[in-house]
Order: sequence, then structure tokens, then C-alpha cells
Amino acid sequence: MKLSKPKYIFVTGGVASSLGKGIISASVARLLQARGYSVTIQKLDPYINVDPGTLNPYEHGECYVTEDGTETDLDLGHYERFTSIQTTKNNNVTTGKIYQCVIDKERSGEFLGKTVQVIPHITDEIKRRVQLLGATKKYDVIITEIGGTVGDIESLPFIESVRQLRYQLGYQNTVLVHLTLIPYMAASGELKTKPTQHSVKELLSYGLQPDILVLRSEHDLSQEIRRKVALFCNVTPEAVVQSIDVPTIYEVPLRMHEQNLDGVLLEKLGLESDQEPNMSEWKAFVERIKNPKSTVNIALVGKYTELPDAYKSISESFIHAGAVNEVKVKLHYVNSEHLTTQNVDETLGNMSAVMVAPGFGNRGIEGKLVAVRYAREHDVPFFGICLGMQCAVIEFARNVLGWSDANSSEMAQTKHAVIDLMEEQKKVTAKGGTMRLGGYPCQLSKGSRVAEAYGTQSIVERHRHRYEFNSTFLNDFEAAGMKAVGLNPDTGLVEVVEIPEHRWFVGTQYHPEYHSTAANPHPLFVRFVQEALKYRDENNKACE
Repeated sequence: MKLSKPKYIFVTGGVASSLGKGIISASVARLLQARGYSVTIQKLDPYINVDPGTLNPYEHGECYVTEDGTETDLDLGHYERFTSIQTTKNNNVTTGKIYQCVIDKERSGEFLGKTVQVIPHITDEIKRRVQLLGATKKYDVIITEIGGTVGDIESLPFIESVRQLRYQLGYQNTVLVHLTLIPYMAASGELKTKPTQHSVKELLSYGLQPDILVLRSEHDLSQEIRRKVALFCNVTPEAVVQSIDVPTIYEVPLRMHEQNLDGVLLEKLGLESDQEPNMSEWKAFVERIKNPKSTVNIALVGKYTELPDAYKSISESFIHAGAVNEVKVKLHYVNSEHLTTQNVDETLGNMSAVMVAPGFGNRGIEGKLVAVRYAREHDVPFFGICLGMQCAVIEFARNVLGWSDANSSEMAQTKHAVIDLMEEQKKVTAKGGTMRLGGYPCQLSKGSRVAEAYGTQSIVERHRHRYEFNSTFLNDFEAAGMKAVGLNPDTGLVEVVEIPEHRWFVGTQYHPEYHSTAANPHPLFVRFVQEALKYRDENNKACE
């Protein structure tokens, strides 16, 4: 940390949701990092859930898990992938957490008989949470993304807290960035600024004047449009920046720097901006993404395939691994509910590798087992994550060991429960935040495929599960050819399984995708893509 006191950047959104506040926040962080400042990002989510851990992925996409075991919004994944800085429980705050904390304080008598109200009690707790990261004295700049859209009832306490914080911290120590939409009217061939004007007007009614406007658009914005927006929204012309659609989200920091967004931010915060950001490695990374030498087809088998955001960290990990191998990984999302022995050849026959995705519950499980069997019997590179690894174990037990009743006790009670509830989970009844979560150590077997990929035998990976490999049957599996090559050194829990006779058949109980970043692609994804390329070339697969 270079500064005696941290600076704060607040990012809000208007007109519509899903404009990319998380990507803009991550891009700003990456640029300030490249200028030598220590940065972190936090997300304020307006929903009343304490965390997204119990949410269906169709509600908010993937649930991202931090190293300290916090279940968070998927935007924290973007923050880590762009900056390579690990986030913690303090980087994600929900309305549920705020109200839970305030109500607990009221029950314990901390408010001394006062009437507990949104202002000041809820807003004070929000402000306290926002400043927790600054209190660590690790960061020069703290970027805070406020979820939702300005005008939403749910986000009003957060907006009010930002207004108070800007006054209390000093306007020279804070900047407000507002992301809005400039829609294109095809009938008239015009870009319309009125929605942005109304969004800023809404902010002003809450006592907040944005310092910088980022305008999301499908078309280039002329200087005339930018000047018009600046005039009607009370910002300087250089503080109006466009965010046009680009081929990859990793190009956004480069486009923002071209418009000097980072320079304007530093100027408004009173920080030195002499040092130009060194983005040479980032540019090379983006070029490899945009200009691959070839394409490889990989099937991602899961039950939330209608919403790719449900597997966001996995799909981004494949982008990172593809860039390393100078190849475009074309993911084919296969709904496991529709995959059967009758259509598996047609569905997976042109794939160069098969991944079975994480998940919970019985729905779609039989289709995942069909995919595992196809990959195992046809010697197609296979990678199973969490439930995907458990499916590999169940399929092996049924079709190699001959235990037709083999299953997970999550799905059915059976004599051969090869996947069973973890011992410490058997007395747990609450659902929220009670799984085995966060980073745990794992010791890999010397000479195993995964140890070769990592280049080490001692690793730490993140988890999110209740069920585990039932070690009662371990000797049977190993005698038949499936090896446990990764164990937790403290509990003996099986973390990784392999079939050494197969070209690449790996299952991990942990989630390697949570550790993959643009700067440090995960070695298992890199090796899996390499194996897919070998398979493609050996079998002369036709690639688009």
C-alpha cells in the first residue's frame, strides 16, 4: 500500500441490469494495478438471501467460492480472474447479511432501547462493511460495485450509504462511476441518450452526482453524443466513456485505457498518473484469444446448460487454457437430462473431450453417467469436477466392478453407496453455508497425471460439497484400475481419482476452476485442453 488512507470508487448501474458493472469494475482494478496501486473490489448485493449458496443457478448464475469458504456472487470470480487477487468474506455483502447483523445486535441489546431504523442503523452497518477492507491497510483503492439498477427499491439503502460515505470520506477521496445504456433505435437509425439522462436524474434525486459515465452501446458513440450526455448529466466530456461490445471481456481494460478512463479516475482522486500501465502481457493474452490457430470441440455435460453463467468459472477457465495452447475451445453445452444411450454417439461422437460438470441432486444424473461411460469406453479425454468426479466413481462401480446398485447416498439408499455423506455432515440440518467450503490441502501421488500437470505434489484447492468418496470400497476400485491419486493429508478424504490406463481420465472432488485466472491459467485445464488437441489430431476430427 502506497497511500496513508485508501481511496474509494463506487460503481452503479442504470437503465437496465446486466450491463457489465462487474467487468467494468474488474477492468478498472486491472488498470490501476498496472499503474502500481494495490486494489481490491467488493460487491454489494441487494437481495435478502444471506449468500447465494442456496440459490438455484438459474436465479443468479454460478455461486463462486472464495479461499476462506464464502459462497458469493459470480462477479467475485471476474474480480479474481482479472486481478489474480484472492477475495474473502469481506468482498461480498448482501442485504440479508446486513439485516441479520443488525437484528442480532438488537436482540442482544446493543441499541439500548432505541427504535431500529433503516437510517441510521442499516446504513451504518453498510458503511462499516464497505470500510472493512480499507481498515486492513492493504489497499490503496477499494472499488465497490452496487448490484441491481438505480431506482430499485432493494438497492436504496446501499445508494443512501454511498451518499453518506462520499460526504464523510470527502469527495476528493471518492469517485462515483455510473454505467448506463445508450439504446439503438433500429427504425429511426438513432442512438438515444434520454434513458441515460433519466438514470442520472434518478441518482441526483438520491443526492448523488456521478463523476464518470460509462455508456454501454452496440454502436460507436460520436463526439457529439458524448458532449450531449456530458452537458445534460453535469460531467466533463473526458469523463464520458463508451463501452462497446467486444469479442472478449478481457479486451475491456484495453478499450477503457484507450479512452483514458484510468487516468481520469486517478485525476479525480488526486493520485499520480504519470506511470503508464504496462499491459503488454495482457495484450498478448487478448491477441491469443482473438487469433487462435485452431479450434477444439469439448462437451460440457450438465443440467443447467440453458444458462451458461451457471458454469461461468469453468467456461472462463477454458478461455484461459485455450489462450495458453493458442486454440479456441468451443464448448458444446449438453443437457444431461436429454442424454441417453440411444443418442450419446450422435451427441458426443464429434467431441475431442468430455467434461462432466458440478451440480446437486438426482435430476440429470443418469445422463451424466452415460457421458462418463462413453468417454471411458471410447478413450476420450475426460474431466469430472465435484459431482462429475462422483459420477465417474458411480459409473466405474456399476460397469467395471459390476455393482448395478452402486450410487451416491444423495440419490438413493443402497448397499453400494460408493459416494456417501461426509461424517461431519451427518448431523447438519441447516442448508446455508454448511457444506465443506473453501481451500483445503491435497497431497498428490508421485507420477500421477495430475501431479505431472501441477508440477508439484502439494496443492490447495477450493471445495463445495457434502458428499465424498466412500473409502470403504477404495481397495476394490484400485484393484480394478481406478486409482485415488489425491488425498487430504489430514482426513484421508479422496480428492482425485484417475484411470492410468486411459489416455486422460481425471476426476476432482474440488473445483479447480475457482483458481484459474488470466495471468495464471489452471494447470489441469491447460493439460485437459492439450489432451483434447492430441485426441483431435490423432483422430482427424473435423474442426470448424
